[in-house]
Amino acid sequence: MSVKTSLSAMMFLEYAIWGSWAPVLSSYLINTLHFSGTQVGLIYSLLPLATIIAPFIGGQLADRYFPTEKVIAWLQIAGGLILLLGARLTSFESLAWLMLVYCLIFAPTLALTNSIAFANLKDPEKDFGKIRVWGTIGWIAAGWGLTGWRLLGEKAPSLAITGDTLFLAGIFSIIMGLQAFSLPHTPPRKEASHPYAFLEALKMLKERDFLIFSIIAFIVATELQFYYVLTAPFLTSPVIGLTEAQTPLVMTIAQLAEMFVMGLLLPYFLPKYGIKRTMIIGVLAWPIRYIIFMIGHPAWLVIASLALHGFCYVFFFTASFIYVDTIAPKDIRASAQSLISVIILGLGNFVGSLFSGWIQKIFTTPAGTNWSNVFMIPTIITIVCAIAFVFTFREKKVVENSTVTG
Repeated sequence: MSVKTSLSAMMFLEYAIWGSWAPVLSSYLINTLHFSGTQVGLIYSLLPLATIIAPFIGGQLADRYFPTEKVIAWLQIAGGLILLLGARLTSFESLAWLMLVYCLIFAPTLALTNSIAFANLKDPEKDFGKIRVWGTIGWIAAGWGLTGWRLLGEKAPSLAITGDTLFLAGIFSIIMGLQAFSLPHTPPRKEASHPYAFLEALKMLKERDFLIFSIIAFIVATELQFYYVLTAPFLTSPVIGLTEAQTPLVMTIAQLAEMFVMGLLLPYFLPKYGIKRTMIIGVLAWPIRYIIFMIGHPAWLVIASLALHGFCYVFFFTASFIYVDTIAPKDIRASAQSLISVIILGLGNFVGSLFSGWIQKIFTTPAGTNWSNVFMIPTIITIVCAIAFVFTFREKKVVENSTVTG
């Protein structure tokens, strides 16, 4: 198996795991296990919390002690076994504690899959998007696979499984753990000058431009949650008028656009225009989408604007991971990826989840939610971020650090 094929399979499985449970676990918890909204919210907050803590541990292990592929393998095998157990649990307390342990195990792999890809691609700026797009394909495939499984279970009840969303994620996780042993051998750097890689990664924040980038990335990540948390209820509100059954299919417009932008446009734009110009396009796409949401009509335009997610996410966040790889010293790259994961996937997502829910509550009355006012908030914030990024961020690329082979 070629390096690119192996890395593509890794990305497919990594996001198939996440995509098996993240979009639909809430309905299982509410409708089958009868958890309260607060309990469901707590369980969903565990991964962002884990992403604040755990990635530094994974980065330290990969940068200093063990080959990255073996760290990924054992974390995924352990995580898969935990998910299979979780599929059998029905009480809130036991499932919440188990999901906390699982999230602490899964969170480091989000950064490590990026770092092992960067370490083994000859031209990360050109090739990473083509590898990472398989993660989006895996996310979509997991959702379609789960839907097919459930439809089959309706016809043959003996095939239906309680907790199928966690069960499927567990199967994918174990498969990925075994597949990870075939990933390119990526040992820790022997020339490391400091024993604690994560502390060295934190020192990157002393650099003016990296600090500016990190602050803007954190703020934009908080606004990402307005899309993830509130788009579905917005689409099913009287403003747009979609049904619950139509919404999941319509929202795949965003993932399809993400596949197109990541697989075709990102490999073209990055080498030709550089990190800053690419990320400027990404950060400008955010207020454009939220302005359309804020206007709220015609409905077809709102639905079509979901395709902007490809530019919003890929040209800013995927490009962010590539940017970090270009400036991080060779011996702390896994920890540097962990740092940006903490900022975006951890702190940004956690604060954004709370913030978006709070804003919706403020603008909701017994008569319904004022969606124009809700989306006015991320519109203003992302416009400010775009202006700040254009005028304060200076691209810096350390060429001698940009390529590592494992």
